[in-house]
Amino acid sequence: MGLLDGKKLLVTGVLTDGSIAFHVARLAQEEGAQVVLTSFGRQFRLTQAIARRLPAEAPVVQLDATSTEDLDALADRVREHVDHLDGVVHSIGFAPQSVMGGNFLAGEWDDVATALHVSAYSLKSLAVAARPLLGTGSSIVGLTFDARYAWPVYDWMGVAKAAFESTSRYLARDLGPEGVRVNLVSAGPIRTTAAKSIPGFETMESRWDDRAPLGWDVTDPVPTAKAVAALLSDWFPATTGEVVHVDGGVHAMGQ
Repeated sequence: MGLLDGKKLLVTGVLTDGSIAFHVARLAQEEGAQVVLTSFGRQFRLTQAIARRLPAEAPVVQLDATSTEDLDALADRVREHVDHLDGVVHSIGFAPQSVMGGNFLAGEWDDVATALHVSAYSLKSLAVAARPLLGTGSSIVGLTFDARYAWPVYDWMGVAKAAFESTSRYLARDLGPEGVRVNLVSAGPIRTTAAKSIPGFETMESRWDDRAPLGWDVTDPVPTAKAVAALLSDWFPATTGEVVHVDGGVHAMGQ
């Protein structure tokens, strides 16, 4: 019996087979879950192609997390494949390059607003859209990058992640009475497509392995995916509003 045997999960953010979300979906299937993916726009066919690399090809439903139309239709689109959801994975984030890479002071509101909408508010939007399919014992898990600190080059995406982490706590408060858990996994730097789009990302990853008591492999998303899978399981029945660090221990070390 697998850790997620019989679970029905919605996983966002599968873009390549190197993404954390892809490995979450893969591990979930290997642990017995049925998985539905989301994508939109030009990425949709790419996600469909990547879905065929999973142990079992997963269906893909249309979801732009900033589109009211897509959000309103999400539950019905998911019901075409599963009758309910036991878990939702939020792996959505974007900020224009103009508000990262050392451009904090030069950031214009329109671009900052885009970062906050896509990377923070979307957690609430996704949770509300999936809410009709969720029930007691279900789990929402999001991916973050420790927002307690001002990281080099992260700039307004760091601010968006701070809002994202705060949003998760308010969701934990409001969805807890319905039996829905909301937790985050704070991963160390991993060379995903999204990470490589951050100007100067190498300055964030360069010393991580040296500072991590357990060491850190920036090319390996599996430890993070395993933590997400664990939080989707029934093994954390009384844990919500939490941020689990999967970073080799860097978060606990002094400079």
